Amino acid sequence: MSSQDIPEENLPAAQAASHNEHGAVGVADEKNPFADPGLPPHEHRVQDIDERAAKRSERAVAFLFTLSMVATVAFIASYVGIPHDKAIFVFPIGHINALNFALGLSLGVALFTIGAGAVHWARTLMSDEELVDERHAISAPPEVKAKVLADFKQGAKESAIGRRKLVRNTMFGALALFPLSGVMLLRDLGTLPGTKLRHTLWSKGKLLVNMNTNEPLRPSDVAVGSLTFAKPEGLEEDDHEFQTEIAKAALMIVRIQPDNIKDKRELEWSHEGIVAYSKICTHVGCPISLYEQQTHHVLCPCHQSTFDLSDGARVIFGPAGHALPQLRIGVNDEGYLEALGDFSEPVGPAFWERG
Repeated sequence: MSSQDIPEENLPAAQAASHNEHGAVGVADEKNPFADPGLPPHEHRVQDIDERAAKRSERAVAFLFTLSMVATVAFIASYVGIPHDKAIFVFPIGHINALNFALGLSLGVALFTIGAGAVHWARTLMSDEELVDERHAISAPPEVKAKVLADFKQGAKESAIGRRKLVRNTMFGALALFPLSGVMLLRDLGTLPGTKLRHTLWSKGKLLVNMNTNEPLRPSDVAVGSLTFAKPEGLEEDDHEFQTEIAKAALMIVRIQPDNIKDKRELEWSHEGIVAYSKICTHVGCPISLYEQQTHHVLCPCHQSTFDLSDGARVIFGPAGHALPQLRIGVNDEGYLEALGDFSEPVGPAFWERG
């Protein structure tokens, strides 16, 4: 490539002259002991002196942006076309939800290629000249401040906003109500929960089924000091709504000597010292699984909220806001443990309309 093919402003001589204009090295003296080192010599990129290299960079940036557009179209197509319950095998992750995988991959590619294209554009095609500009005072001169304040007062006077109270008040009302139109769009995030958070599958007559053996529990199956997990009768792991329902109905059963139960209602709702409480922590909904039989304390492994099962499952440590809900239980004619209703209150963390 000859020098005739390179723009004059990109020639090394022109760049050196520009450097000398605004990046001259200062000289130390008595008044200024620290010399200005100036700007380092400008290093030319290949795209600055070779138009073919610049074209290659331009095509690379365009390719990244085009790939982002394709990924965005793929995101929309995945959202519309892939069933939400379809699973696929992805090595080495294993079986995962196909819709989540497609949405995450396409959205990630779309965002990444936009960023990568912008960075490549800035680093190879935009000007990389370093310019020096002397700092100026941030505040405006007093005369400018006075003029702005006078203009503001004059504008307020001419608008008659002080005298036209009807106009002023209705304008404020319109501005206050307009954002509600955006809030209404949140309705499309999904159906309202209704009373789903207040009720579980537990009801009068539902048997307590052991989560491990899938068999109904008898009082003799629960030993003193043991911790047993149970689910409602009829809820199977292959049910479509299993995860949703077990997240509310998961139960832990502990047998305590009746003399050690401090809470009167807890004793009334138990059977021969067998108490049943929600397994869902009232902090952020983690499953509780750690039990200390001597103190009758259960510990949530997520944030160490601790509940006393001998005293109404009240919170004795940690960030949980309220006690675990208790399930009233009894024994049916066949000798199996059964629920005598639903939980005493909504399970899990508090929510704004809990009441």
